[in-house]
Amino acid sequence: MDDPNAVLAAFDDQIRRGPGPHTDNAVRAETLGGWRGVSWSRLTPADADQKIAEQIRRFGGRPWEWKHYSHDQPSDLPERLIAHGFTPQEGEALLVAEVADLDLHVRPPEGVRLRPVENDQDVAAFVKIHDEVFGGDYSELGRLLLDSLTNRPDTVAAVLATAGATPISAARAEFHEGTEFASLWGGGTLPAWRGRGVFRSLVAYRAALAKARGYRYLQVDAMPASRPILLRLGFVELATTTPFTYG
Repeated sequence: MDDPNAVLAAFDDQIRRGPGPHTDNAVRAETLGGWRGVSWSRLTPADADQKIAEQIRRFGGRPWEWKHYSHDQPSDLPERLIAHGFTPQEGEALLVAEVADLDLHVRPPEGVRLRPVENDQDVAAFVKIHDEVFGGDYSELGRLLLDSLTNRPDTVAAVLATAGATPISAARAEFHEGTEFASLWGGGTLPAWRGRGVFRSLVAYRAALAKARGYRYLQVDAMPASRPILLRLGFVELATTTPFTYG
């Protein structure tokens, strides 16, 4: 990656600021998975508290999230969010790679097959893997994924890794139309299959899909466990991001 700062600026403009509806200084976004919150802001020390309060009123009583990035201004925005009643969650690394720099031919380990998620049964297996690996109830994600695969197939793809007939890992990619970016989500693998290269093969599989659809960049919000793997694969850390939850 020749100019990480330029790529970060493109990510801010195309992905963070791009979705609507817009307000004068912040963006409200609804994305796959039912996420609700502020994905981008351009605040100053003079107006930050006012704008935070406006967003709290805008979202009402339902839970939502302010997604803060380490380069966001003002520099004390995290402290201001906490003062307004937000709770910081575990931080993640914003990683981006140029698709052209990635190895797209990483094979899964012996005995494992990768196949696309295509129907109700596949989506049910996808949800079950997420429930087991990440904890919680991902049924809503499954409903949204199936709707997108059916009605907006150009915007999303999902993949299962199976050992024999048993699903062992699942992941998805989102394709942000009108931008240079695709993003990777999931990739959770059952404990018995970790450390064997399943995750790397899922990255390569989705990177190949992004290349075929003409996307230049792949973006990941990486947790600590996946960050070193992705850095070794050629991703570059551009920032850190922390979800601040409200309600």
